[in-house]
This record gives sequence, C-alpha cells and structure tokens, in this order.
Amino acid sequence: MLTKKQRDLLLFIHQRLSVDDVPPSFEEMKDALGLKSKSGIHRLISGLEERGYIERMPHRARALEIKKLPDGIKNTGRETHDATSAITQMPTTNQEFDQVPLYGKIAAGTPIAAIRNEGEFLQIPSGFAGNGELYALTIEGDSMINAGINDSDIVIIQRCDTAENGAIIVALIDDEEATLKRLRRAGGKIVLEPENDAYEPRILEPERVKVQGRLVSLMRSYH
Repeated sequence: MLTKKQRDLLLFIHQRLSVDDVPPSFEEMKDALGLKSKSGIHRLISGLEERGYIERMPHRARALEIKKLPDGIKNTGRETHDATSAITQMPTTNQEFDQVPLYGKIAAGTPIAAIRNEGEFLQIPSGFAGNGELYALTIEGDSMINAGINDSDIVIIQRCDTAENGAIIVALIDDEEATLKRLRRAGGKIVLEPENDAYEPRILEPERVKVQGRLVSLMRSYH
C-alpha cells in the first residue's frame, strides 16, 4: 500500500505526463508536495520503485517509466520520458482550466520594470501549479538558463512576500526594478543569484528588496 505522499507524487507525475511529453522536475515535485528538500522526493521515488510503480531507466538522466497506477487510475501509455527540465506545454485534452493573469516581461538578465498587461490571461490546467494567488510573466534574457529558464519562456509565479533560501523569486528592487533570481541570505544581506556564469550576483541591503512571488512552474512554446 502506498503512503499518501507516494500516491500524491505518483499521480502528480502521471498527470503531467498525460498533459505533455515532459515530466515534472524534482524541484516541481518538491513544490507540488510541499516538501522542504528534494531529498524527500528521492526517497519517495525509491519507495515507488521498490513497490513496482515506477522504474528508473538506465543510461538516461532521471528517466522514469510508470509501470502501474493505483486502482481506478488509467495508464495512458505515455509515461516514459526524460525528466531533465521543468517545462510544461498546454494540453489538448478536455479538462478544466484556471485563468492566470499574464503580466509583462521580466528580465532574467538586466532588471526591468514588470508591467502588467491589464485584461490578458493565460490558461493552465486546473490545480496544475498548486494553490495560492498566481500570475505569469514572460522571461526576457538568459541569466537563468542553468536553471532551465530560457528567453521567452513563461514562468508561473505564486504571489508571496517571503521565500526560503534557494528559491527562485521575483524580486522588486528599490520599488522600481523587477528581476527573476535565486534568493540567498548571507551576512545580513540579500543576494540575488543568476544561473549563468556570465552574470554576477547582486548583493543588496534587505530594505532594498521585496519578494513579489516565487517560481512554481514554467511553460515553453516551440515554434
């Protein structure tokens, strides 16, 4: 018998694989289950593997195959994929959607003002990005590419005013510049870290930085 967390993780992976050809990343799994570290996800996956629900494919980075699902859940036959990025594509299935307000562009390189586009919304599968107040931003720049966030990607942000160390956040600097960076706190300072060696971290006084939200998912369109 599966624990609640094991079942929740298995169904979350299955749901995402039923939507597109890319499963959730370990970071997305962690956020979806409300865990504090990815080590908990590794333990859950090991437990699912031991019970025969999933199989880790050899010679492929984090590739998983769902072997079976709990009773009453249909296996779509599309569950073998490489879990190397946190990319989500819009589904074509008939399911419920949530409307998320689509704001303007946010720099993942040089900070720019995040401009809200009034009346514009993005549709995402209902419950797909978790709970809370959500909004979406279009990435401009390449400073977060090592975290799998590319220019023109759309990030889904959960609105909040605080976040844990290591979270990728929308930071408002001096009440006028918005940027997407990884949050660190060190020596009484706020460090906004890029995920690209071509960029330097920004070290700021805490009163200059306001957390506007944290990254919970990402969407990418292929042209």
